[in-house]
Amino acid sequence: MNKHQNIFLVGPMGSGKTSVGRRLSKALSFHFYDSDSELEKRTGATVTWIFDVEGEAGFRLREKKIIEELAQKTGIVLATGGGAILDLDTRKVLSERGLVIYLKASLERQCRRTERHIKKRPLLKNGDPKEILKKLQEDREKFYSEVSDTVVTTDGKTTHDICKHIIQYFHESSHT
Repeated sequence: MNKHQNIFLVGPMGSGKTSVGRRLSKALSFHFYDSDSELEKRTGATVTWIFDVEGEAGFRLREKKIIEELAQKTGIVLATGGGAILDLDTRKVLSERGLVIYLKASLERQCRRTERHIKKRPLLKNGDPKEILKKLQEDREKFYSEVSDTVVTTDGKTTHDICKHIIQYFHESSHT
C-alpha cells in the first residue's frame, strides 16, 4: 500500500483535526472521516454516553475497531480522537496505511477551542479543563511524536494555511 493514499490527523483535542480534515479532504478530493463522528453514527450513541456506560476502555476498543476499518480505505483524510494513539496497534495501523500528521497546539489554544464543548468532552468533565489538558499532553506527546511523519504547529495559523502546508508536504513526500 502506498502511504500517500491516505492522510491521518493526530493530536490533542482542540488542535483542529476535524476543521483541518474537512478542508483538506475537499482540497485533495479525498473522503473525510472523523473517528468520533463515525463511532456515534454507527452506535447511535454519543461519545459521552459511551464513556459513561462503557468507560474509557470500552470507548477505546470501539475507537480502535473503527480506525482499523477506516484505515483500510484509500483516498481518505481521517481525524482521529486525541487518545487514539495510546493503542500500539492503532499507531501501527496509522503509520502503515497513510501519512500521519501531528497537529500540535498550545495549551491555551486547546483551552479556547474546547471551552464551548466541555459537555461533549468526557475527559474534561471532572476537574479543571486546563489542568486535564496539560496532563493529557504530557502523557501523550511521546505517542504523537512517535507515530507522526511530520508535525504542524497550529497556533497563529488559519485552517487554510495549515492545509496548504500539509498539502505541500503530502506532494513533496509522495515523490521521495
